[in-house]
Amino acid sequence: MSTVKNYLSLIKFSHTIFALPFAMIGFSLAFYSEDAIRHFMGGSLPSSYSIYFGPSLVLWKLFLVLICMVTARSAAMAFNRYLDRSFDAKNPRTAIREIPKGIIAPNSALRFVILNCILFMAATFFINTICFYLSPVALFVILFYSYTKRFTALCHLVLGLGLSLAPIGAYLAVTGRFDILPILFSLAVIFWVSGFDIIYALQDVDFDKSQKLHSMPAALGKKNALRVSELLHLLSAACVVAAGIYGGFHALYWVGIAVFAGMLFYQHSIVKPNDLSKVNIAFMTANGIASVVFGVLVIADLLLL
Repeated sequence: MSTVKNYLSLIKFSHTIFALPFAMIGFSLAFYSEDAIRHFMGGSLPSSYSIYFGPSLVLWKLFLVLICMVTARSAAMAFNRYLDRSFDAKNPRTAIREIPKGIIAPNSALRFVILNCILFMAATFFINTICFYLSPVALFVILFYSYTKRFTALCHLVLGLGLSLAPIGAYLAVTGRFDILPILFSLAVIFWVSGFDIIYALQDVDFDKSQKLHSMPAALGKKNALRVSELLHLLSAACVVAAGIYGGFHALYWVGIAVFAGMLFYQHSIVKPNDLSKVNIAFMTANGIASVVFGVLVIADLLLL
């Protein structure tokens, strides 16, 4: 039991709360699209859809999507911890992590990464052909992020790109096709995650500079990095507004946007260049509320369509 707890801590399993609601939005969008409703009403199933909308198959597809979410994120986080183990050991903030502290051996963490990659690809094989073919691309993106801090301050955007695969991937799992609406939600995730990752990186400015690691705060300074984060969060809010207009959503969706935008504003109101004492509240609490409440209200709005 302690081993499981250690690996859950290694991958920060609680942080799944950020991307999971957006994956569920993508999954729900597929089932509540115009084509899906037409099928429920007795029409023929479009060839672009990969499954029949029976209850058992819906649950099976949802199970596979959740497996993909958990294994992809576990692989990405464990690989990041494996690759950064020497830096983590030098940084007082991260020296207590499982690998530098000796709780989990580096080779064990790497085996864990490989296992999760295999499980991820296996799950996509049972979803549909396009997801299986794209699975190596998805793995490349989420694993490549761990290298980016070594050569570019745009690393935050790469992290955002990795998490943004959640709504598109879940939509593809059901429909086998791309569409504008899930892409808008994915763009929202890119800007949202990039923005709050910049805020989180404020804690390590001095360490990153000393180790020649790249980040927006290290490259631009804390004040300017926060301005970039604000711009990214404005773009994220604009994307969910655009999705709301394009998708013809109703009142609950717009309440969700108000909560989402409110949490973005709140985190910028409590984090200042000269006061980083509330970074963790901004990172975990505000963004957790933003993601979960927005996701629940979007799905509830879809149920009322």
